[in-house]
Amino acid sequence: MLVMATARQGNGRLKLVSAEQQLRELSPSAFAALGAEGVAYIKPVEVDGEWLCAVFLADGRQVAVVSRRDLAEVIVRQNDLEPVSVH
Repeated sequence: MLVMATARQGNGRLKLVSAEQQLRELSPSAFAALGAEGVAYIKPVEVDGEWLCAVFLADGRQVAVVSRRDLAEVIVRQNDLEPVSVH
């Protein structure tokens, strides 16, 4: 188990806290930001009965919808991001 020292306010002393516990204490927005730099997610979505490929940023924002996965990958890479599949 990885253990890190982290400062706890109140008594000013350091307390050892496991990395797992630190992850559990992250806010949803802080957790979403982990690894957010540099990736975009490609996910199949149904729009008006047609299956398309949507591109999402790590924070969940949809930024594009295209007809083919290869086009979605081009969009992601043109924006200096790494494509990741979501099923």
